Amino acid sequence: MAFYLLKMGADESERLANAILDLSRDVGYCSVCFNLTEQDPCSICSNPKRDSSIICVVEEPKDVLAVERSGVYSGLYHVLGGVLSPLDGVTEHKLNVHELFERTKQGVSEVILATNPTMEGEMTAAFLAKRLERQGVKVSRIARGIPFGGSLEFNDAVTVAKALEGRVNIEE
Repeated sequence: MAFYLLKMGADESERLANAILDLSRDVGYCSVCFNLTEQDPCSICSNPKRDSSIICVVEEPKDVLAVERSGVYSGLYHVLGGVLSPLDGVTEHKLNVHELFERTKQGVSEVILATNPTMEGEMTAAFLAKRLERQGVKVSRIARGIPFGGSLEFNDAVTVAKALEGRVNIEE
């Protein structure tokens, strides 16, 4: 990277340095959902066209972008800031979990758990589901399984098992 920067020249290097400074000065976390934003609350939380009765819980801000790219979700988000990982010392107190529980008390009818299908992501989803169900909130989990265009033979056993467990009826 150093060689590339030296090859760029002083003007381009200075523009890059200024862009990095602007980024760290102008971008922060939304006080509602904890997504990265230049305004607070973020453009998603402040959009009156979004369905405020549904919250999609994700691990990191980059996951919000992935869901938004799908073009099919119109609710709000909640970014946890990671996943539970007792071995690494990450407990619910180090994540934005309490804030999620407070948000669900404000007319939220469904929480979609969209944590990654890892050991920690599954543990986090199970923890959140148990607590949210006690609050009387409908909890759903994003589907897991065979990717569109994929072949069964090239997937691992856990992926195939999750696809079979999560099967749905074919709608007529």
